[in-house]
Amino acid sequence: MYLCRRSFFVKIQDVGKFSLYNIPLRGLSEGKHEFKYDLDNKYFSLIDDGTADVKRGSLQAIVSLKKTSVTFELNFEIKGTVHVPCDRCLDDIAMDVDVKNKLIVKFGKEYSEESDEIVIIPEEDGEINIAWFLYEFIVLSLPTKKVHPPGTCNKAMSSKLNKHRAKSSDDESDDDMGDDDIDTDDDSSFSDPRWDGLKDVSVDED
Repeated sequence: MYLCRRSFFVKIQDVGKFSLYNIPLRGLSEGKHEFKYDLDNKYFSLIDDGTADVKRGSLQAIVSLKKTSVTFELNFEIKGTVHVPCDRCLDDIAMDVDVKNKLIVKFGKEYSEESDEIVIIPEEDGEINIAWFLYEFIVLSLPTKKVHPPGTCNKAMSSKLNKHRAKSSDDESDDDMGDDDIDTDDDSSFSDPRWDGLKDVSVDED
C-alpha cells in the first residue's frame, strides 16, 4: 500500500494533469473547508495505468477539510456509479458507490504513512494530491466478486466458458469457481462426472 501510494504521489507531482486534485494545505485558514470533484470517464482515463479495476464511472466526491494547528482532517463522501467488468462474462456491470472515508494529514520532512488513515507530507510542498486516494476509496468499496445477477450474463461468453470448463475439468483452477459461474442453459449436454453422484440428492429449496 505504502509503495503504491508513494510512487503515485511522485508521479503526479511530475505530471500536471492531476493538478485539479491538489489541495493547498499550507495556505488554508484554520477551520472548515469544502472541496467538490466530479469523477467522470476523463478522471478514470487519467488515472488508468493499464491495470486499473475501474475504467469508467460518474460520481461526485465531497471532501470536507478541518484544519487545526497541527493536523488536517479530510472526510471523503463519494457517491455515484462505476462500470467494472463482470468476473464471469467480462461484460460491464454498473455498480453503485456510496462510501465515506477519513484521512488525517500532517506536515513532516518527507512523504510517509503512519497508518491507513494518517499521512505525512513534506512541509516544503505544503499541499496534497488526493487523486489516488479518491480512486482507492472507490475500489475498496466494491465487492470482491463482481458478477451480473443470475441469468443476465452474456450468453455467448457463458457458453464458451462452459465448453472450456468441460475440456479442462481436471484442472485445479476449476475448484475456485462456484456453480453460480456456470450458465447451464447454454450447454445442457455438458455433464461433469465430479457432480454425477449428487444428481439423486433431494434438496429442499426455501
